[in-house]
Amino acid sequence: MTQPQAGETIDQVTLQVVNNYLVTTAREMGIAMRNTAYSPLFNEGLDFSCAIFDRDGEMIGQAEFCPAQLGAIIYVVAWTIHEIGVENFHEGDIVLHNDPFRGGCHLPEYCVIKPVFLVDELVGFVSSIGHMTEVGGKVPGGFPGDATEVFQEGVRIPPVKIVDRGQDVEAVWNIILANVRTPKVSYGDMMAMIGSLYVGERRIVELAKKYGNDRLLEITEAIKDYSERRMRAEIAEMPDGVYELERWVADDDGITREPAKVKVTVTIGGDRMTVDFTGSDAQRKGPINCTYGVTASATYNALMHLTDSSIPSNHGCYRSVRIIAPPRTIVNVEYPGASVGGNSEIQPHLVDAIFGALAPALPDRVPAECGGTNSLVSFGGIHPDTGEPFASLVNEGCGWGGRPHADGNNALCQYVGNCGCQPVEILETRYPILHESFRIAEGSAGAGRNRGGFGSIREFRVETDELRVSAFVERAVIRPYGLFGGADGGLAGVEIARSGSDYAPPRESAGVTCNGKFSDVHLRWGDRIRSYCSGGAGYGSPLERDLGRIEEDVREGFISAEQAAEQYGVVFDTDGSIDAAATERRRAELCRSTA
Repeated sequence: MTQPQAGETIDQVTLQVVNNYLVTTAREMGIAMRNTAYSPLFNEGLDFSCAIFDRDGEMIGQAEFCPAQLGAIIYVVAWTIHEIGVENFHEGDIVLHNDPFRGGCHLPEYCVIKPVFLVDELVGFVSSIGHMTEVGGKVPGGFPGDATEVFQEGVRIPPVKIVDRGQDVEAVWNIILANVRTPKVSYGDMMAMIGSLYVGERRIVELAKKYGNDRLLEITEAIKDYSERRMRAEIAEMPDGVYELERWVADDDGITREPAKVKVTVTIGGDRMTVDFTGSDAQRKGPINCTYGVTASATYNALMHLTDSSIPSNHGCYRSVRIIAPPRTIVNVEYPGASVGGNSEIQPHLVDAIFGALAPALPDRVPAECGGTNSLVSFGGIHPDTGEPFASLVNEGCGWGGRPHADGNNALCQYVGNCGCQPVEILETRYPILHESFRIAEGSAGAGRNRGGFGSIREFRVETDELRVSAFVERAVIRPYGLFGGADGGLAGVEIARSGSDYAPPRESAGVTCNGKFSDVHLRWGDRIRSYCSGGAGYGSPLERDLGRIEEDVREGFISAEQAAEQYGVVFDTDGSIDAAATERRRAELCRSTA
């Protein structure tokens, strides 16, 4: 077969074939990582992402993993290449990086980067980024809800070679593993990430051999240009204008119970968009702050939701978007501020703020607010059966907001990721806990013409002498906002029941400052934890919802007959059928009360 020559015209078939190859390669990297990882957060929760970069450090392909990570990884890789120096990468090198102040999202996101060479010539880079369960710091599981500086959040690692020309740098490995509570699991997860790089490297080398390095560079440049043209065309179809919104994005900061607000101004002019967060609250003491990478991820995430999903996702998609995130605010934290919760819990509220600003311009695309939390609970201790240390981070699914043409999804990871809820059986096998319930939170969705989705509830009992628990939960105070007359969504939260007592908010049961954010509460055998996720908000007036859909919700147990009457004005007979006359009267009452 004759190798294509550089300079030849790139046809659409070649462009699509190579793009699909890159995406498939990233998927294969993720599959390898999932199948070899140690922690449930990786092999069940899938809290990781894989991507491919050209030799200039621009992303040319990614798989459908976590948007929060895939938006930030472009800054992580670019920063790493700049700091290490492209001339200092050699075949067999692997660089590790998790510093949130060097382009990252938050400290638990470890990123590994490997250069790919063909006959001593640099082809590009393969990279994986994942949320490590245990990263050191003040609490097991890496989520101190009341951290005040990055040093409390874990071990901070600047770009450093962890493998040098194929040989492990043992000093770096020793430093990392000496500073985490679960070195065996942490080592296994890091090796799974590294293993995924070798999968990607082999595939990219094969591609470079087929096309030649120079020709492949031309093709990937064409792919980026293609994505840029399509994204610009999407933006050009949006109505020009300036769209503003102010919104509460945090219940509190874990230190005080004062809420935090963001302001966003979206300006559309022709085929360009500017997203300006000037006017957002100043940087807070607690860990609700976002790095620039997080704010950029939220911006790109929102744009991807509002545009054609068939556009190849790469560096070209981002060229038409300008982001303004003033330093020393909650959208661009300054060193050494705490930021562990910004990526996981505040980022989706930035997405929703952009959606809300654009709702007047794009009412047929923008949804109501999602539940906006993963109800994160981290815990750790010494397993009574093995005597080994353990650490876990459990993420839940919230309800998504009602959409212009459909209800919101139920119990689904919020916008920041495509992460799965970790199964009861896996958690009970690995950790000394026993589940009492894991279910849909009936009645948690905001009513609307298209209602929000329902959140979830998880309850488990402690089965060890001491369990150290921390939490980071949003929407425990401020409900998700309804859109175009839709009702607000339900609240999230975490509660603790001491042995022999009923559930109570942590301020009462544990003496913490904030119910949704706290660190290192010590629980004993028989104590119980309940975490529940908020439901999504409603879209459109509840009085416009089809009666058949309301009847189905009642029949399925998602809402009660009493809630149907209160929220939708629908009255049921004792036999479960709708009382048409009573419903007409009830809806007339609701119309008068809201007029």
